[in-house]
Amino acid sequence: MPAANRNAVLVTGASRGIGEATALHLAERGFTVFAGVRSEEDARALSERANRSNELPGTLRNELPGTLRAGTLRALLLDVTDAGSIDRAAETVGAAAPQGLAGLINNAGIVVAGPLELLPAEAVRRQLEVNVVGVHAVTRAFLPQIREARGRIVNVSSASGRVASPWTGAYAASKFALEAMSDALRMELRPWDIQVSVVEPGAIDTPIWKRSFDRATRILDEVPDERRRLYAETIERLERRQGRGPSHAIPPVRVARVIERALTARRPKTRYLVGREAWLAALVAPLPDRLRDRVLG
Repeated sequence: MPAANRNAVLVTGASRGIGEATALHLAERGFTVFAGVRSEEDARALSERANRSNELPGTLRNELPGTLRAGTLRALLLDVTDAGSIDRAAETVGAAAPQGLAGLINNAGIVVAGPLELLPAEAVRRQLEVNVVGVHAVTRAFLPQIREARGRIVNVSSASGRVASPWTGAYAASKFALEAMSDALRMELRPWDIQVSVVEPGAIDTPIWKRSFDRATRILDEVPDERRRLYAETIERLERRQGRGPSHAIPPVRVARVIERALTARRPKTRYLVGREAWLAALVAPLPDRLRDRVLG
């Protein structure tokens, strides 16, 4: 990618977790980062963290991961489910980066967990609205700016985009859809040399586990007792975990470094696996269905 076009990038879902780590890491690496967040409070928190990083002495800043050196970071209000919010963000980025976007990182996402039988239609609809329709809406809005800079698109998927496991059916459906959409985009945008990569992390040490647990708890509290009893043992295991992620979850900065590679490699991969769970999912996915069911179950 030409150096002149290696500047401005947009990261959605940058309030915390992978998005926050990616926004800070890319700014550290010299990018001008527009970090999409949903609230003024999140914007202030992210900006304060970036400012604290910049205030460190140079020698110390070079030694600490996740600190800013050469680039800049600008928090940007962006709700991927709100057409007006997307249009305003596109206008803001277009004015601030008239040379176009070197990269769009579609990271915003939620996890709706629970047995499919117990999930209400509105919860499944919300899952798809954020993780699939939101990605399409943002990509569609920013493609003119990406085309201007001959930039790249990086979609953050998951190991669940390869294999579905119990209690993650709605989430896996959204990531399977994101994988398919990424494949189609990669072929459709080839005439303009716009590369599309998918990053597939396994378990990541982020607040998404706690938020997923809280969301599942609220949903299950509305389920009639006779249906809850059908899944009583599984619900009890969920409550014992209290939203804790797997002990082998990896830090989000590892995903951020892979996203940087997808943006800067001369010939980026179409898919990047990050973490043990992602590699295991890749190994399990080709197994015969019944055998895979036994492994995952």
